[in-house]
Amino acid sequence: MANCDILISGTGAFAARIAFDIAATASEPVEVVIAGRNRSRLNWLRTAANARSAMFKSKARFTAHAVDLLAAHASDGLLAATNPRILVQAASIQTSQVIAQSGNAWTRLVAEGGLSATAVFQALISSRVAAAITRGGKPVTLLNCSFPDVVNGMITAQGHDVACGMGNVAILSNVFAGSASVARDANIEVLAHYQNLAAWRQPPSSRSGRPPRVWIAGQEVADVFVRFADIQLTPEPVIEISGASGVPLILAMAAGRSWSGHVPGPGGLPGGYPVQLKDGELELDLPQAVARDEAIAWNASFERENGLSIAGDGTAVFNGPLRTELVRHVPALAQGFHIRDLEAVCLELLTLRDRLLALP
Repeated sequence: MANCDILISGTGAFAARIAFDIAATASEPVEVVIAGRNRSRLNWLRTAANARSAMFKSKARFTAHAVDLLAAHASDGLLAATNPRILVQAASIQTSQVIAQSGNAWTRLVAEGGLSATAVFQALISSRVAAAITRGGKPVTLLNCSFPDVVNGMITAQGHDVACGMGNVAILSNVFAGSASVARDANIEVLAHYQNLAAWRQPPSSRSGRPPRVWIAGQEVADVFVRFADIQLTPEPVIEISGASGVPLILAMAAGRSWSGHVPGPGGLPGGYPVQLKDGELELDLPQAVARDEAIAWNASFERENGLSIAGDGTAVFNGPLRTELVRHVPALAQGFHIRDLEAVCLELLTLRDRLLALP
């Protein structure tokens, strides 16, 4: 059995961004395995990552492992073959590019009902990986990159552990920190749900809705849209920021170092928070003015208004405009489902997605 420090599952643009930035920034020796089913893509990612490591004189080394993550028992076999300390799960059956696509009934449902229409798809592989970690009984730290604001709560509702995700709140915290309106050494703290991102894809004059909560040097920003009017995100997934955002944390975990920053879904919580990594444990590191329960309730309110929330008994409930959209297509499912039925629900929604993709 081989051993690795970091296992990246997935070969898409998000996984590539993670691998390439590890290659450019690793200051301590780290062994990385990239896993997926596309062998030519795997070979390219391995080659390019090792080239970047040589280019930047970093201490990362990359190998590839071919596996079909949707095959039966694939996650168990992958863990047995690579024996990772940290597993960065970046594979999904739903591309994030759906937010920038149009022209069919499925993309219209996602646009009108919200991205949580894809949560079950995003959860499929991640929940299988989490279950395999539980079955394996070894101390593997799981970072889920697939829609972590919502999916991480689904994983913990199934009884599995997940450390956190990447992107979303970290997109905003880093673009705010890089704003011309913020001193380079200023301490910035952000509470943000993934739904907060949509406004920053619009021009400043068109931004509306609830903004994220932001503190600079301990003082909450009164008008976030005005203060950060210089910030502009693309309509597409901002992988250049989101994929990169978790790399300092991953490398700190691998090296056993402390770290502070922002992550979505820590420990399965909804939305994103300031956190700190200390003695191998990831904990909330909230502004002094905000209590833990207040921060969690603020983030949870977004999915309760429109999206997918998880009740204490493990029932997944569709809410708001998303529920209205699903009532039109699958009325029984719109009432919600128990998280143990995730796989069956995924098949039902895949049938719906295929049907709607064929409709203008």
